[in-house]
Amino acid sequence: MSQMTQRATGRDGPARIVNWLAEGALAACLGVAAVTMLVLVLWIASPHPHGGPDEALRIAAGVWLLAHGVALVRAETLGGGTAPMGVTPILLTALPLFLLYRVARAAEGRAWRVVLWLGAGYLLVAVGAALFTVGGPLRVAPLSATLVMPAVTAATVGAGVWAARGRPRPADGTLRLPAALPERRLFTAVRAGLAAAGGLCAVGALLVAGSLVWHWHVAAEDYTQLTAAWSGRMAVLALCLALAPNAAVWGAAYGLGPGFTLGAGSAVGPLAAAGLPQLPHFPLLAAVPAEGHGSPYTWGFAAAVPLAGGLVAGRFAARAAVPVLGDPHGSESAAQTSGTSALAGCCCGLAMALLAAFASGPLGTGALAEFGPNWWLTGAAAACWTAAVAVPSALLARWWRLREPHPLLAVTIGARRARAGAAARLVSGRRKLTAARRRVLGGGGRRRAGSAAPADDWHSTGTRHNRWAALKKASGGLVPALDGED
Repeated sequence: MSQMTQRATGRDGPARIVNWLAEGALAACLGVAAVTMLVLVLWIASPHPHGGPDEALRIAAGVWLLAHGVALVRAETLGGGTAPMGVTPILLTALPLFLLYRVARAAEGRAWRVVLWLGAGYLLVAVGAALFTVGGPLRVAPLSATLVMPAVTAATVGAGVWAARGRPRPADGTLRLPAALPERRLFTAVRAGLAAAGGLCAVGALLVAGSLVWHWHVAAEDYTQLTAAWSGRMAVLALCLALAPNAAVWGAAYGLGPGFTLGAGSAVGPLAAAGLPQLPHFPLLAAVPAEGHGSPYTWGFAAAVPLAGGLVAGRFAARAAVPVLGDPHGSESAAQTSGTSALAGCCCGLAMALLAAFASGPLGTGALAEFGPNWWLTGAAAACWTAAVAVPSALLARWWRLREPHPLLAVTIGARRARAGAAARLVSGRRKLTAARRRVLGGGGRRRAGSAAPADDWHSTGTRHNRWAALKKASGGLVPALDGED
């Protein structure tokens, strides 16, 4: 083996470190290239492009950083000052994070070293992109970039490395959990909480879609009034698609109760919508309900959001509590199932708080300083509602799973019962045959004790009639009568 190969395969070899750095930088460059292509296509197709290619490239670098949750600052506003821009298009986040996740899954080496050096290569490109935005229309907020970018990068690389190693769980005692909370129940609660958050967002997306269909004429009018050029309409459509997951999170926050805000002093919730400002002509904003008190219809539609999240969490908890249908062995108790469901509600609250923080933020100063759902109110409402619905639904599902046997067990039980019935019928038939035989052999009347039966007693007419009568009685009438017998 050559010296270069030994260094490449060694634990601390510099060749492997350089390889990790290059792979992290490559993942970042691919993400920047994809966003840059999209921005350049829209810039070229625009009938009135603003600035030159260098400004478009700076905007692309800023948009790539915005996709990671980094807040930007607009240098040019109508008032002449700067304005923050902190609403992250969640769909745009999926592309760069997916590239980084795939690179982390393909990397080989010790986990913490992969996370460190892959993340370092990715962050080197991020630092270059942040410096490149200086002087452009969208600049990076230094504090946000310092806090958010390393956290998002480390979480994504860590998830990829963990998945590449078969999603291992910590060894017993590694997490130092309380005795009442084993690691298996903790991971079950995390999975149930994430699934519940997905259920909340799915029903929230249905609420937004239904409102857009109900106000389709307003949405279509807003879409056509924004711009008359086809390139501008394609840009608006792309922006609506990028913000569609944000709208789903907003719909979930609306159904959970805290709702969202469209500016300082405004509040939109299922009970009422008040203080709404003059909204711009944007298609997604057509789904916002009119100002005033809510109706029983809005209350009913909003109640579907926490109900869906709680039912999903309860189902996951019940399936983990009773792994095999109808088998109480190895199943968790009702108290343990309730605890897992309540913990799943807390995990759902954390996930929804994170999503709400990404889906909201400032879009300017003054009235636009607050835009979207409040992250901690949304997380608290999600935790409370999910736990309140998940605990009784998990207990009910647990009782049903204990009551209903597994299909394979049902087939086995049915086969056992069929064999037992056949064996019982065979024993009964043998008993009847033995009794009939005894009656046949005992024919010819009672004999005195110690007297010997004559040798031809078996063939006598009376004995034969007695045997035939016993067989006829045992057969249920299938044996015909003898000649001369009534």
